[in-house]
Amino acid sequence: MAHQKRQARRTPLLLIHGWPGSIFEFYFIIDRLVNPAAHGHTDADAFDLVIPALPGFGFGGKPRERGWGISRIAAAFHTLMTQELGYQRYGVQGGDWGGIISAKMASAYPGHVIGAHLNFLFVQPPPDPTDEDRQRIAERDAFQANETGYSLTQGTKPDSLTLAQSDSPAGLAAWVIEKFHTWGDVGDDIEKTFSKDVLLTNLMFYWAPNSIASAARIYYEARRDPAGFVYPKVEVPTGVAVFPREPWRVPRRWAEQRFNIVRWTEMPRGGHFAALEQPGLLAGDIITFFRGLRAR
Repeated sequence: MAHQKRQARRTPLLLIHGWPGSIFEFYFIIDRLVNPAAHGHTDADAFDLVIPALPGFGFGGKPRERGWGISRIAAAFHTLMTQELGYQRYGVQGGDWGGIISAKMASAYPGHVIGAHLNFLFVQPPPDPTDEDRQRIAERDAFQANETGYSLTQGTKPDSLTLAQSDSPAGLAAWVIEKFHTWGDVGDDIEKTFSKDVLLTNLMFYWAPNSIASAARIYYEARRDPAGFVYPKVEVPTGVAVFPREPWRVPRRWAEQRFNIVRWTEMPRGGHFAALEQPGLLAGDIITFFRGLRAR
C-alpha cells in the first residue's frame, strides 16, 4: 500500500487496481496527484493517496477463507479508510475490478464517499433499447463470446489453470500479457505503449509472491456475491473517463441508469489500463472531477 503523508488541504483518494494489473498500475500518476503544481495544476488540487493491493494480489497477502467477493472487499477498504486511517470523507477511483469495487463503495457508503471517478463501468442496457443500443448489445455479446474465456475459467475452475501458471513464468507471462495486448491501445506494437520494464514489473507482482492463484480467485468469489453487482443506484457524484480502446465501453445513457453522472469525458486515446497508458489524461480528469467536490 502506498500512503502519502496527510495534509489538511489534501483530499483523501483511494485508488483501486484490477486484474491482471497491480498497485504498479498507478505508478505514473502518483506524482501527478500528490504534486499537481509540477504538472500544470495547483497545490490546492493535491490528494492524499491510499493504494491498497486487492486481497490475494501481489504482496498484499492471501485470504485463508472463502467469501472475499466484491462486497467484503468494499467493506474492508471502507474500514481501512475510516477506522485505520481516520478519513471520514474520501474519494474512490478505479478501473476493471477497481471500478466495480469503487462503485460498490459509493453505493454502500454515500455518507463517506464524496465522489467516484471511474474508467470502467459494469452496467446493463436500458429496458427500452434503441437501434443504437441494440448494435452496442450485439458488439458486447460478440466480445463476451470471443474474449472472456479467461473469466469463465477463473470464475469456475481457477486452480486448473493457476497451478500451471505458478510453475511456469512463461505461462504466466503469456496469460497476462495477452490481456495487455488485447485490451490496451497498442496498435501493432505493444512496446510503444507498454515497455518491457512495465510489463515485467507488473508480472513480478504475481510471480515473486506466487499470487497468480490467489488473485484469480476474485473471479470465483465475485460469481458467488450477487450483491457485489446489484445494489441501489450510486447517488454520489460520479465522473467517468471513457477511453476509446476500453473493451467494456458503455453509452452514457446506460450509465445514467445506475450512477449520478456529473462528468463524462471521452478521451482521445488509451485503453483498459488507463493509468499506465495515459497517466496525464487520467490524472487530469481525476483532478478536474474532484476539484468541485473538495468543499463538500
